[in-house]
Amino acid sequence: MAFESLSQRLGGVFKRLRGKGKLTEADIKAAMREVRMALLEADVNYTVAKSFIAQVTERAMGQEVMESLTPAQQVIKIVNEELTRLMGGEEAARIHIKSKPPTVIMLCGLQGNGKTTHAAKLGKWFLKAGHRPLLVACDVYRPAAIEQLQVVGKQAGVPVFTQGTEKPEAIAKAAVAHAKDYGNDIVILDTAGRLHVDEALMAELSRIREAVTVDEVLLVVDAMAGQDAVNVAKAFNEAVAVDGIILTKTDGDTRGGAALSVKAVTGKPIKFQGTGEKLDDLEVFHPARMASRILGMGDVLTLIEKAQETQDQKKAAETAKRMMDSKFDMNDMLDQLAQMKKMGGVSAMLSMLPGGAKVNPDEVDEKAFVRVEAIILSMTPAERAKPAIINPKRKRRIAAGSGTSVEEVNRLLRQFEAMQKLMKQVKKNPRAFGRRMNMGF
Repeated sequence: MAFESLSQRLGGVFKRLRGKGKLTEADIKAAMREVRMALLEADVNYTVAKSFIAQVTERAMGQEVMESLTPAQQVIKIVNEELTRLMGGEEAARIHIKSKPPTVIMLCGLQGNGKTTHAAKLGKWFLKAGHRPLLVACDVYRPAAIEQLQVVGKQAGVPVFTQGTEKPEAIAKAAVAHAKDYGNDIVILDTAGRLHVDEALMAELSRIREAVTVDEVLLVVDAMAGQDAVNVAKAFNEAVAVDGIILTKTDGDTRGGAALSVKAVTGKPIKFQGTGEKLDDLEVFHPARMASRILGMGDVLTLIEKAQETQDQKKAAETAKRMMDSKFDMNDMLDQLAQMKKMGGVSAMLSMLPGGAKVNPDEVDEKAFVRVEAIILSMTPAERAKPAIINPKRKRRIAAGSGTSVEEVNRLLRQFEAMQKLMKQVKKNPRAFGRRMNMGF
């Protein structure tokens, strides 16, 4: 995951600060040297890292920290606030939707950074938000670019406007007219890329902007490119004045420097982040939430939003009631596993929970949940509804049918029984259970 190594390094620095009680200037300077090294190793722009450390150090040397009863916590609070400011501030940067449609969004960037896929992701995002987007194939050079947009557009459920290999500016103009005629309020232009920044690429983008009124220029950059991503963003911004960034592959094994540097270097905010290969894997970029994740504080708000997006609220309420009435069965457990998958799996959920960044994703056995699913699917309807009837003979049949062992079937049944006992305790004395949870056991 993005920022994994940075989170671990910062976590180590702050752990040492917490163990010191009162902090001296020397303690703070030593900690800031480590933070600076961690930022540079994460591929953060040198000037940005230097300015960030100077700002944090200045604030940390003040009375707010030096005279505090919890100085280490105050330092973490300052780092959190400065990280948030560095990435764009408390509020997420939004796409401005015109009152008189259509709103025209032009995607640009280098070849291979995922413009076409993210055009479809963006289209699906707008579709879910209640808009009527239209994807437009303006990349007439790359082989099969038009066909690729048609394929991903169909998968996203978003119509695609094509006009063969006409000039891109003519296609854009015709697409806007088409959108007005057919009621599409969002037009997303998928433009051509190059392997490097060149005059021909910039001239073409300028011609498209002259042909139609472009309301938002979004630059698609690869988070895994590190400093190169920042340099590309700077070059595009100087040439065509971008309005925002879509940062792709933030789920990859990346050091995260681009996310921390791009706003400071270009002055333009990251508006969206690509978090996976699926067309649903696009999120609004929230600087405050990302800062919280970097510092190992989790991102519970995004987790809640994902749950609300993927979960049937009526079904969730019914499941909760069944749990409290001790009627929760294996069918309900199967539903919960399906919901977890929709939210990106256990690793994705852990990364959003406070302290979840400390868990090594390699230690999370996602396949264990696949095996649990196989075990439940190998049960008969009667066994799922009433697991207590599962005797040794049935266990052997279930294990054989699911390709697992009797031991794994037994483990699942024990976990299920423990869950039922816990629900009975909660129902019997919810206040006592709440006090136990608050005390951490």
